[in-house]
Amino acid sequence: MLVTGGAKRLGRAFCLAFAQAGWNVICHYQSSAQEADQICGEIHQQGGHAVSLGADLSVATERESLLQSAIQAADQGLDAVVNNASVFEPDSGIAFSSELLQLQLQVNLVAPLHLGSLLAQYAKSRSGEPAPALIHVLDQKVYNLNPDYFSYTVSKLALERSVALQAQALAPHVRVTAIAPGLVFVSGPQSVDNFERAQSLNLMRSPIDVGDVARSAVFLAENASITGTTLCVDKGQHLVPLERDVMFVVEQLTRSQI
Repeated sequence: MLVTGGAKRLGRAFCLAFAQAGWNVICHYQSSAQEADQICGEIHQQGGHAVSLGADLSVATERESLLQSAIQAADQGLDAVVNNASVFEPDSGIAFSSELLQLQLQVNLVAPLHLGSLLAQYAKSRSGEPAPALIHVLDQKVYNLNPDYFSYTVSKLALERSVALQAQALAPHVRVTAIAPGLVFVSGPQSVDNFERAQSLNLMRSPIDVGDVARSAVFLAENASITGTTLCVDKGQHLVPLERDVMFVVEQLTRSQI
């Protein structure tokens, strides 16, 4: 199975969770070759199998080469792709950059859709085998809108709307699902103190375990009866309406208490 952006943060957790569940792992990276090699080494030490592959997901030809290389590296067939890689850069509807929007659309939306198409072509060519799983990584923001990180949010909204549509389009060759995690890592300009305050702004008033998010992807990959749906793994964060991104809400609350 292939994890895009697998060298760090949530991608690293996906690689470890799948390896612990007995999957052979292909860890994609763009510029984090050392970290990708480290996670592969860690999986090897645990008795698993992992390889790393580099590619720039904003370039169509590199996406095609990545999928082909992943197929060649998968000894028993490529049975899952987790589209985790993402560009997360700040902008707003007023301070808007078309170049930034194009970049985030290419990596956050076009790449997952393109890799899904390539995976379906591959799966169709080996008829009789179980349908591989395509799992998109979204964000709880798609169910709890605020205008911060405007272009990023637009790209994730489009990907969320694509889950059911792509499930219809790629069936019966590929199953398409998604997970929408809440805040599990320090994001953008967020400080550690801000993160520690923000990570419990959810219905359960406690931090989200990154392992729970990663294991949810394993569950979706292994459950052949699920397609066309999204699983929220955020302790109900998407049900706590906020006017701004959670990091800025925490800053406002902190200032009001000073």
